[in-house]
Amino acid sequence: MSRERAVLVEVITHDDDLDGHRDRLEELHRLADTAGAEVVATMSQRRAAIHPGTYVGKGKVEELKALAEAHGAQVVIFDNNLTPAQVRNLEKVIDVKTIDRSELILDIFATRARTLEAKLQVELAQLEYALPRLKQLWTHLSRMEGGGGLATRGPGETQLESDRRQARDRIQELKEKLRTVDARKEREVLARAGQLTVGLVGYTNAGKSSLLNALTGSHEYVEDKLFATLDTRTRIWRLPHGLKALLSDTVGFIRDLPHHLVASFKATLQEAVHANLLLHVVDVSTEHVKADMEAVEGVLAEIGCKDKPQLVVFNKADLVADPFRLDIMSRARPGSVAVSAKSGQGLEALTQAVTERLAGEMQEAVVRSPARNGRLLAWIQHHATVLEQAAEDGEIVTRVRLPARLMAELSGLGGRADAETTHPTSR
Repeated sequence: MSRERAVLVEVITHDDDLDGHRDRLEELHRLADTAGAEVVATMSQRRAAIHPGTYVGKGKVEELKALAEAHGAQVVIFDNNLTPAQVRNLEKVIDVKTIDRSELILDIFATRARTLEAKLQVELAQLEYALPRLKQLWTHLSRMEGGGGLATRGPGETQLESDRRQARDRIQELKEKLRTVDARKEREVLARAGQLTVGLVGYTNAGKSSLLNALTGSHEYVEDKLFATLDTRTRIWRLPHGLKALLSDTVGFIRDLPHHLVASFKATLQEAVHANLLLHVVDVSTEHVKADMEAVEGVLAEIGCKDKPQLVVFNKADLVADPFRLDIMSRARPGSVAVSAKSGQGLEALTQAVTERLAGEMQEAVVRSPARNGRLLAWIQHHATVLEQAAEDGEIVTRVRLPARLMAELSGLGGRADAETTHPTSR
């Protein structure tokens, strides 16, 4: 199957941060490639302000039309977000399908969605994005499950009104389904409240999945593509001193991530919201580290994680030719750790840093319980790290390490718990 030929367009206004724009066309190229398009030409323009009707100026629209014709392009992709009117006006002149950055990202998410949850999330985001952009026909809506029927159309209703009504009905249906998913997901996450949890967050393709594999010994899918995976994966991470944490990989972020996607993926991002610690994974080999980090921090703020404890992990350190540059970035982020998930460089230091962060919340205790108290013993296995266990005088005596906040819950299960120390890592 031949790939769709695409022309990329970038507009930089005087209000834009030039450093942030420096590699945006390169990133747009990667997004287009991930979506399956073949980039045949690019165009960039600097303007004092955007043109309200066509985003670029009249002369550039004609130039863009000629460029698309010369390369046989089937689609024009703007790095900027366009209004519905701007898209219509551009397509009238260029006579080629025109989309913006948000629509491109939504398309990628649609092709990457594998689970039912991800598919519902992406479909909702696409419909909410597309609703104000509906034209005279939306033929695929009639094939959607639960999207209304032709028989419900009023005698004076236009086709466009009918399409919009069907879209709104489907949006409502998807929101109802996702509310159920959200509630179930939140229950799952809150059920782990007694366990230490660490969330991996970061710019797309920063190497979060590779780091998950390296730290936990798992073999999750990894691909050198933007948004290679959309679903959260959680694995047990065994730390020094008998500690263990649940390490969760989340969907990657990107600059100007469509708001509809952030809202739709609320359940997926619950892992980050409720984590004890976030590992902000950064691809330190790129030239736009600062912009990537700011994009991630912006999304974290949007989902309520702005003040969540974080540890910055500079990944792909083996690809940095200049060690002085890496040292400068590390000094700018005190407490950060430079690693390479691929070579294993720095993973021991990262593990130690995380252990020190989490150990402050831990406590050791000796628990005595009747052998028949299976509920307590099962709770210990699920919420604590068992250091020693033996039978004494008809009782099970277990020395455990667990979060200090769970001591009261432990005592309430019918066992006698005597605290030993609150500094297990110093032993």
